[in-house]
Amino acid sequence: MRRSIDRILCSHAGSLPRPSDVRDLVLAREEGGRVEAATLNARLRGAIEEVVRQQVQCGIDVVNDGEFSKGNFTNYVRLRMAGVEQREVETPTNRGITIYARDAQEFPEYFERGAGRGRGFGALHSVCVGPLRYIGQEGVAADVANFKAALMTAGADVSDAFLPSVAPGTIEHWLLNEHYPSQEAFLTAIAEAMREEYRAIVEGGFILQIDDPDLPDAWQMHPEMDVATYRKFARLRVDALNHALRDLPEDRVRFHTCWGSYHGPHKYDIALCEIVDLILAVRAQCYSIEGSNPRHEHEWRVWESVKLPEGKILMPGVVGHCSDFIEHPELVAERLVRLAKVVGRENLIAGTDCGLGHRVGDPKICWAKFEAMAQGARLASRQLWNQ
Repeated sequence: MRRSIDRILCSHAGSLPRPSDVRDLVLAREEGGRVEAATLNARLRGAIEEVVRQQVQCGIDVVNDGEFSKGNFTNYVRLRMAGVEQREVETPTNRGITIYARDAQEFPEYFERGAGRGRGFGALHSVCVGPLRYIGQEGVAADVANFKAALMTAGADVSDAFLPSVAPGTIEHWLLNEHYPSQEAFLTAIAEAMREEYRAIVEGGFILQIDDPDLPDAWQMHPEMDVATYRKFARLRVDALNHALRDLPEDRVRFHTCWGSYHGPHKYDIALCEIVDLILAVRAQCYSIEGSNPRHEHEWRVWESVKLPEGKILMPGVVGHCSDFIEHPELVAERLVRLAKVVGRENLIAGTDCGLGHRVGDPKICWAKFEAMAQGARLASRQLWNQ
């Protein structure tokens, strides 16, 4: 994948604002409604062409399809795996703690008011009831074809464009296991199934982005664990992901992780220094990690003591979803320059904390944040290359 050879490149974490009619069509399909495949595909292709143009116009170098074909970044998988059914579940059998469980112990009133936004278990839930097998070949092929067509129409660089797919460990946290004898067997089965999607994206000519927010945020989900216990838990899930990635070239894979996109205290997020080695153990060339929100911005200093491995790329979030404030380009430049001095300017790509999509108050705010990021990257580049 491209490096920042003569300037700081810009990308983002994935989800982009969806046109309302596209969102409605995709959700209707995922909920079992009758949606004409040709109608949906035609609308998706047009919408993806437009969102590629918008990214390029904002100064994004490494673009994606906005995740338009998916209801959200993770639950789309239930339609792409056999062995899964949806039904009412009163109490989860093996998971079910929310991604803000530690915070909720100290701030219960806040979460009882519904102030925090995050994933939890509702009445209707996805359950693994039989052998998992990937059946999403048609869906991922359509994603690849629609994105290629959009890139050609927009005249964008195809070589470094990316498509996201969700990690086994994150799938595990919302998919209840009622079939496999152990969580290890369950994880392996998820990894084997998703390996087909990962391979299809890379063989389609795109960078594969693995989305795995639950690597850090599962710490919140399991308040009973201490750090040593949690590291063993997380390592097992990294191993499952690497098992799925085993035959893919690392320079065609990037890894996105975060501490959960819910708006809330985040007081009990696990520190980056406790898991950075697990992140770097993922078979990927580029690592996208939150870096601009007030709970984690200070952790850029982790890279002063942890050396970024040779040939790897860091994509820190320099604009984010935690506020609708538009970051000032000079602040973006400061964030990039201080990290470039630590990890090397050529090893840095400007990114976002998470997919901005529906997580900011208005689509125009998302695009304004992208413009601020690109402007900040240009300012940083002038300093770093003495331009």
